[in-house]
Amino acid sequence: MAKKIKIKAGQIEVAAELNETRTAQAIWEALPLKERGNRWGDEIYFSIPVSIGPEDAQELVDVGDLAYWPQGNGFCIFFGPTPMSEGARPRPASPCNVFGRVIGDATVLKQVPSGTEITIEKENQD
Repeated sequence: MAKKIKIKAGQIEVAAELNETRTAQAIWEALPLKERGNRWGDEIYFSIPVSIGPEDAQELVDVGDLAYWPQGNGFCIFFGPTPMSEGARPRPASPCNVFGRVIGDATVLKQVPSGTEITIEKENQD
């Protein structure tokens, strides 16, 4: 069974599922996390206490993807285009390790302003 997490951002809450990568496992082991999120277009990101190098890093991601940004130890949630996008598809500032995906509609996160406290917790204990 896949590892699932809860992401709370102010009044918004979404569930997500992690994939089977080293990056996902390292983040799972670091949970729970609580940080203030920053916005960069339709992306929320914040630094986390995980340090891992590139792992199949991608220059383009999909709406709903969770990614780790190796250059800044960043946890990134993509829900639309970023300032670097050339269309509707999110483009990170530099290649990121995709480690999971929001279950359902990630665009609800458009309502979350920069500076909002983000809490990430394990939903199950596989």
